[in-house]
Amino acid sequence: MTDNMYLPRLIDDTIHKALLTNGCVVIEGPKWCGKSTTAERFAKTIVKLQKPAIFRQYKALADIGDEKLLFGEKPILFDEWQKIPDLWDTIRTEIDETKAKGAFILTGSAKPPEDKGRHSGIGRIKKIKMRTMSLWESGESTGEVSLANLFSNPQSISGVNNYKLGDIAFLICRGGFPNSVLEQNKQLALVDAKEYINTLLKTDITNVDEIKRNPQRARFILRSYARHISTSAAMQTILRDIEVQYMAEDIKTIYSYINAFEMLFVIEETESWSPRLRSKAVIRTTNTRHFSDPSFATVVLGASPNDLLNDLQTFGLVFENLVIRDLKIYTDMLGGSVYNYRDNSGLEADAIIHLNNGKWGLVEIKLGGESLINEGAANLIKLRDKIDYEVMKKPSFLAVITAVDQFAYRREDGVFVIPIGCLKP
Repeated sequence: MTDNMYLPRLIDDTIHKALLTNGCVVIEGPKWCGKSTTAERFAKTIVKLQKPAIFRQYKALADIGDEKLLFGEKPILFDEWQKIPDLWDTIRTEIDETKAKGAFILTGSAKPPEDKGRHSGIGRIKKIKMRTMSLWESGESTGEVSLANLFSNPQSISGVNNYKLGDIAFLICRGGFPNSVLEQNKQLALVDAKEYINTLLKTDITNVDEIKRNPQRARFILRSYARHISTSAAMQTILRDIEVQYMAEDIKTIYSYINAFEMLFVIEETESWSPRLRSKAVIRTTNTRHFSDPSFATVVLGASPNDLLNDLQTFGLVFENLVIRDLKIYTDMLGGSVYNYRDNSGLEADAIIHLNNGKWGLVEIKLGGESLINEGAANLIKLRDKIDYEVMKKPSFLAVITAVDQFAYRREDGVFVIPIGCLKP
């Protein structure tokens, strides 16, 4: 991708600031999400370890501890650094000795196998997560509603959304890969997500930790996971689904494959939130099942944009995944985290946005339409009224994020209605 085609990313400024205060910055996330392209804009020396000849050369230097391993004008970028895990401690030691800032950049599309002897890197190495592109980054959100502004409790918001259901279905199936976003031909734009999954199942699922795995079994497990997207289904439920649909498995096998998918940044589950309640409701603590990009779900389910339009239940679940991806990207920029809430009474909130300064907001995600918006708003108000404010701050806002409603506005009950095509950080 040429520089004049570079689509600015929200983490660009985060990387710049991190290089000023840390010896090394690690950018990690799924393949093809733009890590290398972004990192190369900051690097003076680029080492692409995915190239076999380069890998062999640097692996030999690492094995003998040759100082030429870190030779080059700083910052040095080691692309796909996890191929030589010893780089981590070598760089950490170099930073300890030189006190350098902004000397190294590491990018990785897989977490290296856990090494209990590896130093954490705290105070020297800063990790930054990069996801596929949000609708604001891809230029497909107007940005008329700012998430940051919602925390100041505005009395009104405004925005116009021109997306129809078919448009949102396409954006879900296309995903947020930069090359797909730049592709003008819609049919070609759908290819990257399919190729990603094919590569994942044929090679990456084994290469990530050198454990040989069956591609067909991996596809079955990933498909079953996708059937439970945006739910808090237990692993035993996914196991039963696999047994009914495909073949008998054991729970250890399921966990092994799921762990590999997490190491490859394919799965990014949303943790549960545990507020202090006035009632004695039991809060369910199972994570919500999400992919790092919504297109992964549609690919393994074999669902096209038209298929989503003909199955609104599945459409709603994968739309939630798209919104959660964007909210996580935006919340990272604001300094916070995204959680979910579900209790044993059936009450839920699809997203709780909690900032590091203690402010928080409640979000429900709906395809749209008056009845679904009313349902989402009622859930949010009911949850708001269950929280014990003697020990917690009141929420800064309640919002229903939708797919196709034309306008962003504040309801009489104070709940904001926000089309995803109007939202920005």
